[in-house]
Amino acid sequence: MLKEYFLDKVTASVKELVEQGKLGQMKAEDAFSFQTDVPKNTQFGDFAVNVASLARYARLAPPVIAQTIADNIKTDGFDVNVAAGFINFKLHDSLLNNILVEVLDKKLDYAKNNQGEGKKVILEYVSANPTGPFHIGHGRWAAMGSALANVMKYSGYDIFQEFYINDAGSQIQKLGKSLYIRILKELNVDIDFPQDEEEAKNFYTGEYLIPVAKDFVKEEATRANEMKDKFNGEFDAELLKFVCKYARLKMLSWQKALLENFNTKFDNYFSELTLHESGQVEACIAKLQELGELYEKDGALWFASSKYGDDQDRVIKKSDGAYTYLTADIAYHYDKLKRGFDTLLNIWGADHHGYIPRMRASIEVLGYNPNSLEVLLGQLVNLVMNGEQVRMGKRTKMITLDELIDEVGVDATRYWMIMRSIDTTLDFDVELAKSKTDENPVFYVQYAHARACSILRNALQEKFDVINNEIKSSNNTALDEVINKLQNKDFDILWTCKDEKSLETTKKLLLKLEEYKSVVQNAAKNRTPYLLTKYLQELAANFHQFYAFSKVLVEDEKLMYARLSIVKAVTIILKSAMALIAVEAPEKM
Repeated sequence: MLKEYFLDKVTASVKELVEQGKLGQMKAEDAFSFQTDVPKNTQFGDFAVNVASLARYARLAPPVIAQTIADNIKTDGFDVNVAAGFINFKLHDSLLNNILVEVLDKKLDYAKNNQGEGKKVILEYVSANPTGPFHIGHGRWAAMGSALANVMKYSGYDIFQEFYINDAGSQIQKLGKSLYIRILKELNVDIDFPQDEEEAKNFYTGEYLIPVAKDFVKEEATRANEMKDKFNGEFDAELLKFVCKYARLKMLSWQKALLENFNTKFDNYFSELTLHESGQVEACIAKLQELGELYEKDGALWFASSKYGDDQDRVIKKSDGAYTYLTADIAYHYDKLKRGFDTLLNIWGADHHGYIPRMRASIEVLGYNPNSLEVLLGQLVNLVMNGEQVRMGKRTKMITLDELIDEVGVDATRYWMIMRSIDTTLDFDVELAKSKTDENPVFYVQYAHARACSILRNALQEKFDVINNEIKSSNNTALDEVINKLQNKDFDILWTCKDEKSLETTKKLLLKLEEYKSVVQNAAKNRTPYLLTKYLQELAANFHQFYAFSKVLVEDEKLMYARLSIVKAVTIILKSAMALIAVEAPEKM
């Protein structure tokens, strides 16, 4: 990566000069750090490092420091100049050509790296209750989580994606009772949901359960009729138990199908219920008691989490004997650690902020590194339609993820969900996401790929030479075969152009291609997949600018193939980045 390459050059030069006593009063123990920037005025160079901060140690003027360091750097494929406290680097043509050679050689593996060094990471996200359709907030976690998994895999992490099914709480009982009512209504029984607002909170009254009830009547006709015959104003306990299980499995099946359609594929669906049935929750409580971290108070069992960074102690078992949500969560994270994962990476809603210290406390108590838990706190999505924000409710009519996908498509939904940092609120403009204009980010990027593919297709078409009255077949050779034979020196012709704008946009595009390596590594390291969408926008813009000032299908075949190689490289990087966010890179639009 060129930014890191030049940063290393400067850093090495500073250390060498200090060791030799040639950088004023600066000593080896003096701490320093730099960063590589792109100069606003490209006349100075392609990259710049500001070393003025060393003046406090060296007791020298910044220009003197910069010149001393620059004079000590051995140039190879670049020139060095100094302006004030900046060291500027200007690339030679050969170094620019190398970018193109490497992209064409490594193709979709161009930015692949081993940053993660095989570290085992379990990434848990979405983890919705199996009580109904996903809302659009779930869609954001699904898009973000799957994109993050992809970019981390590409960067050498051993990623395991898991969906935690919250199926052990009272919400399943509510779901079962709600479906029970819907089934009876399908059988023309005179019954409805409670009209009292407080009582209605114990039910899911959304219409999404109507088709589930219809399915039940068809698939479980005998039990449906038994429900009707036995109904006397109360739910039959055994039949309700069966309906709860049916509803849970049906909802989970719908959720899995939607996630698959949304290009979100989990390695495992982990049921909270299994934690209780297998005895893991009880075993975890016993472990905490053995370690002396639980105590009784007011008839409840408490976890002394405040000793480990939490703002207060937490109830593990309530006075009525029921477990809190925290209890199963501790057991679940304990299970993850016992499975051998180095990092427990979770995507949670912002309202779970206070949950982090208590989970880290439990991890530390159980004998593991509390910093093994990483949590990304995500803000919600505001859906905008016709310029107005759409309000959503969980138990009544709502805008669901599948409705949004039906409206704008998988690609647009995923792209929009990913294109902002997860810790900022996202305004999802439905009309703009559907539009086929440059203002729509996903259309703009997909069109760039399709346009590049079109240029490559046109290069393979036979052309008629009107002067010699014959078909020219030189362009009809398989393009990849020609491009694959090109070497560094074959791209020198790119820099012989007399048009300054063509030279400028060509260099800018190649440097943007090279930047992909840094973007991928930063996205993986900092858990920020939105950087990929930002990069895609910039790369598409650079490509459109290049195409505006550099005609590709020219008579000079050497120049044509050199520029076609750039176009080919653009398709490679666009396709690679779009694959990481699981958005299609169409060849035609």
